[in-house]
Amino acid sequence: METVGKPPLLSLFDHLSKRKMLSNKENKYYLNLKKGYEGEVQFLQLLKRLKGDLLVLTDLLLEYNQATFQIDCLIITRDKIYLYEIKNYEGDFYLEAGKFYKKPHYEVINPLHQLSRTESLLRQLLLSINCTLMIESFVVFVNPTFTLYQTPLDSPFIFPSQLHEHLNIVNLQAKGITNTNRNLSAKLLDLRKEISPYMQLPIYEYEELKKGISCKSCRNISVTLVKRTCVCEACGDREPMSSAILRSIREFQLLFPEKRLTTNQVYDWCRVVDSKKAIRRVLKDNYQTVGKKQWTYYV
Repeated sequence: METVGKPPLLSLFDHLSKRKMLSNKENKYYLNLKKGYEGEVQFLQLLKRLKGDLLVLTDLLLEYNQATFQIDCLIITRDKIYLYEIKNYEGDFYLEAGKFYKKPHYEVINPLHQLSRTESLLRQLLLSINCTLMIESFVVFVNPTFTLYQTPLDSPFIFPSQLHEHLNIVNLQAKGITNTNRNLSAKLLDLRKEISPYMQLPIYEYEELKKGISCKSCRNISVTLVKRTCVCEACGDREPMSSAILRSIREFQLLFPEKRLTTNQVYDWCRVVDSKKAIRRVLKDNYQTVGKKQWTYYV
């Protein structure tokens, strides 16, 4: 079973939020990404209890006929595919005239419309690769504080109180997975795209970001160096200097993939590490060296 890896865009926002003040729009988008990811992780934790013969795929970004669509979770059994749109909504919502509202009257995208579009595109994609398995689709609400009023009885919704019963039914029906099922799973993973055209990438510059090493526990940029140990002044967490440097390098690479990785660049990014020799050692131990002397960089 796959784990739900943190999306690169969410990781990018995690790092940015420590080093600059996000705009209201950026912060709202970031919190939505974070809440969605937490909901997927929560759902996958429930799936790990299943003992049936099934295949689970998560966070699939696919494309068919120039239309991109995102699948939160897919369960493949011998005779059926279960498609899940996962929502981590909290609070009171209601349906009215085909529209989806959060109380008192704030309209949000109707997850049924999202589900219908995703199911349609998935079915077309499957037919194009000669798969005719039946698809059963659901919107899953994982947050126990969520309430939906005026719900039609035939809606494909799974509420928190219904999750365990639903998964027990899936588990009982999941028997005798075939090589055809495994090949389908492998094919969908091969077709998975990495970057969505709808990603809202934030705008930022190197100069505006706060420099330093962030704490791996509390995330504050309040780390100081005590001999060869990085110590957080905010929470007291301790981390070996080499580990903290490597973590900071990876953060820098995610934020600035176009910039060359050099000793001087990492020295400026970390700030609290006063030894370029220590930084160079970490780079040499974990990356390939290109060039010589002052033209050296790492890949």
